[in-house]
Amino acid sequence: MTHLEGLNIQQKKAVEHKNGPLLIVAGAGAGKTKTLTHRILNLIKTGVAPHAILAITFTNKAAKEMRDRMNRLLEDDKMLNLPVSSSERTFISTFHSLGVHIIKENAIKLGLTRHFTIYDRNDSKRAIKEAIEASQLDPKQFEPSKILATISREKGNLSTHTSYADKWGGEYWNDMVAKIWSKYEDILKKEKSLDFDDLLLKTALLLQNDPEVRTKYQNLWQYVHIDEYQDTNRVQYQIASLLAEKHHNICVVGDADQTIYSWRGANIQNILNFEKDYADATVIVMEENYRSTQNILAAANQVIAKNVMRKDKNLFTKNIEGEKITVFQAYEEAEEANFVANTAKKLIEAGASPRDIAVLYRANFQSRVLEEAFLHKSVPYQILGTRFFDRKEVKDVLSFIKASLNRDSFADVGRVINIPPRGIGKVTLLKIFDPVHGALPPAMQQKVASFMSLLERIKQAALSLPPSQVVKMIITDSGMEGMFRKEGEEGMENLENIRELVTLASKYDVLPQGEGLEKMLEEAALATDQDELTKDKNAVKLMTVHASKGLEFDYVIIPGLETDLFPHKKLNEDALDKNQAEEERRLFYVALTRARKKIYLTHAVIRTIFGAQKVNTPSEFISDIDLDLIESEEREEVRGVKAIFIDF
Repeated sequence: MTHLEGLNIQQKKAVEHKNGPLLIVAGAGAGKTKTLTHRILNLIKTGVAPHAILAITFTNKAAKEMRDRMNRLLEDDKMLNLPVSSSERTFISTFHSLGVHIIKENAIKLGLTRHFTIYDRNDSKRAIKEAIEASQLDPKQFEPSKILATISREKGNLSTHTSYADKWGGEYWNDMVAKIWSKYEDILKKEKSLDFDDLLLKTALLLQNDPEVRTKYQNLWQYVHIDEYQDTNRVQYQIASLLAEKHHNICVVGDADQTIYSWRGANIQNILNFEKDYADATVIVMEENYRSTQNILAAANQVIAKNVMRKDKNLFTKNIEGEKITVFQAYEEAEEANFVANTAKKLIEAGASPRDIAVLYRANFQSRVLEEAFLHKSVPYQILGTRFFDRKEVKDVLSFIKASLNRDSFADVGRVINIPPRGIGKVTLLKIFDPVHGALPPAMQQKVASFMSLLERIKQAALSLPPSQVVKMIITDSGMEGMFRKEGEEGMENLENIRELVTLASKYDVLPQGEGLEKMLEEAALATDQDELTKDKNAVKLMTVHASKGLEFDYVIIPGLETDLFPHKKLNEDALDKNQAEEERRLFYVALTRARKKIYLTHAVIRTIFGAQKVNTPSEFISDIDLDLIESEEREEVRGVKAIFIDF
């Protein structure tokens, strides 16, 4: 059976397992994507229809990689009759994309259309502010971001505004949140919109409360796979459980040692309790690492062994022993940043590709001084964080499309009604959406009619033309092109960005009419920071450790390894509790296991934070690693600065 060749014993067991619950404890670099795709192929070869298989992961990048691998496996297997249409293929996506899919198919039940708008964070903050004002409260007293964070957390816990009020009502703050949340839901309903958290919450509640819908998807997807199971929150756990409830063919893959998103609601107990949830579960532990050297894995094992909340495993590899871990102690952060940039430069000069080098830091503020050093040393770099779809001009084009398909979207209509300037003010906008504010004067009626005519032309194009042609039409017919041409160099850069959107849109042109544009809007709404890496600039990657999850590089540099920075203690906390301490250790473990060949750890004796200098002790994580795995890098003499060394 050729499709089983190249699998190790544990991978083969996971691939050949067919019916019943399966927990795959997959260590970092253990080939979990290979195992999952081969498992799906094996199911198909044993007679399971491809469309009866569901596979969910956490990032668009991971989902794309899994789809691409799956397609290659199917194409290479000459014994198979390939699926002939998209409806017959295995459904591989993220949780949020799954939510969009189910909601669109059941939009009428939810009082929506297929063209409902997905709020981004700015849209949600705007609506929360309106909700605060509609509740006769002061937005300065009730910060929209704080209210939104509370609502987001509660939606992840499977709460609605009514269940939240019932459970937590009676206290002033909770009563205010419930009141604002209720008004917020009114705004979403009026605009036929959902926020990001609704994509999961509405899906979970629909599956939970509608037996007909639940049975439909249980019968459709008889084999359910959930990747990165340790990162699931309560609502994601509920979706997975409900979908697998009938057939019990649920396969989850994860690693408790890589649970690093508790602040986003991830519940480590979901993976730790899997065998309690499914008493007949088969458990397979994959410990062989194909990514890193022996020294890197030895250090990672030593660090994570101190955690208690985990399933016991010990990564091993047949790879070479590899280089020792370099530790560098700088006097202050500028010297540390220079060392990081110099190290990257030397690696590149020695033949390393810049894209194979990553600098992983614990806190975003660390990037500033690192950027300065990379610029000074002329080392190419790319900071993960500025998404293409977050650029204003790109969002404007997308809002023209969304406004044309959903005229009730106040956010989208309001965003583009004055692009280019049309002299339509806020009062007029309110009157458009709510005539109770009064009639419009004739001149203003003409301006509004002209704008609505533009939206109608865009709608007709959206329903009949390929996505790239729709974007081209908007650029010219909206007046954006003419506007940017008048704005000099900055305007031309904006124009280049929206022309790039035409190129991006063209990849959806091959999909059936209407489906391509829907898919483009959906992927734009669900884009993540990691999606920027698909452009793969040949540059050193600078990012937080959290953002690096699922990625790998030849060389990894981890700066800022100091007490209270990594492990990270928030300013308003006296000390980390047990759960926080274990998560910080897991985060460092994730950082270590991103590296294939070599790791550099750096720390500074003095670091300026919020304008105040602080003398630091090295992170406990460094001392967790045996000295025989470490080599120290001597600091260069800095003129006029006295060197300070701290033993660890």
